[in-house]
Amino acid sequence: MKRWAQRDAQPFRAAYPLPDQPWPAPDLTPYLDALAAARTPAEIDAVTDHVLDAAEPALRALSDYLVAAARWKQENRDAAKGSPSHLLMTAASRALSALALADEAGLNRLRAAYDPAPAPTASADASRGATASLPPAPPSTGPGPRR
Repeated sequence: MKRWAQRDAQPFRAAYPLPDQPWPAPDLTPYLDALAAARTPAEIDAVTDHVLDAAEPALRALSDYLVAAARWKQENRDAAKGSPSHLLMTAASRALSALALADEAGLNRLRAAYDPAPAPTASADASRGATASLPPAPPSTGPGPRR
């Protein structure tokens, strides 16, 4: 199918030449070197934030293109799950989701370093052990919550 489509698109490609080469890959060497030298969560987060900021314009541009392709001839209207438009919209969303997930990972790492859960105390462990054998309290029989 791809070969047939390429053949059928030859006149279009002649009228609208597109670059034959892929986009240049970014040089990740400075980021990888900094990551290898990082010793604290703050340092890792600084490097990760910087690489995400650098990648965001390219990912946003890709996402914008995928949305435009999904909206081609308004095919996205009432698009069924699994349709080309639906899949393109999903791809557009996931391109940006990579940034959000990586940012969330960084925040979780920082939270673990700067705001760890308090360690249980000996008295809390003892009182928890005393009530652990009791059944849970019965539900309230009063009126339900008002909305």
